[in-house]
Amino acid sequence: MRVLALLTLLVACVAGVPAPLSDKPQLDGRIVGGSTTTIQNYPYQVSLQYGGSHICGGSIISANYVLTAAHCIIGSASQHRVRVGSTNSNSGGTIYQVAQTIVHGSYSSRTMDYDVALLRTSTAISGSSSVATIGLESGVVSVGTSAVVTGWGTTSEGGSASTTLRQVIVPIVSDASCNSAYASYGGITARMICAGYTSGGRDACQGDSGGPLVANGRLVGVVSWGVGCARPNFPGVYAKVSAVRSWIQSNSGV
Repeated sequence: MRVLALLTLLVACVAGVPAPLSDKPQLDGRIVGGSTTTIQNYPYQVSLQYGGSHICGGSIISANYVLTAAHCIIGSASQHRVRVGSTNSNSGGTIYQVAQTIVHGSYSSRTMDYDVALLRTSTAISGSSSVATIGLESGVVSVGTSAVVTGWGTTSEGGSASTTLRQVIVPIVSDASCNSAYASYGGITARMICAGYTSGGRDACQGDSGGPLVANGRLVGVVSWGVGCARPNFPGVYAKVSAVRSWIQSNSGV
């Protein structure tokens, strides 16, 4: 476990990677053991940009709102933009200015609880074959259900970042087993859901922070935190969409 100092935070921002002050180990923003894909397969995926560089993923939930992780928000709304409709994080598609950032009022950078935030775009996002919304999960997702995580990032621990969208399939893990795996890190809360393989290799760090975990065609989770990258016995931990759905709806009108 690591506690990040302000200097680390500033260095990470310059590098284009958000690094919140937290007692939880942060996801490294990479897909390991997956494969490249195209935005047409995942048209709800966006690249959150800060200072002109990709920092996080996100999901389009309505014409004016994107859901991401609270720990991805740095500074003011005017410093953030979203790129939609592109397989590449650094080119193509359409860029939209963020007019407002709304971080969950109960978000804790120490425990990573309620790690969700909304981005309101200054103009409506135009839909197309490569730009579309995704619905929010409202119920329980069964243990073992296959879910897909998408995002941009390095393909191995300590490797170089990928600018091409990648995907990986991971199974939903029981709350009990995930809580046990992370007991030394304070465990998980009712606002978290986990996915990954016990053997590691493909659960990786499940894509960029703030990116989508999707099962049965609905948004189940938001990439939040975890230990290392593709390590055995440490599934990825996500903010559970069904647990914060009412907050999302009341603040976005979805």
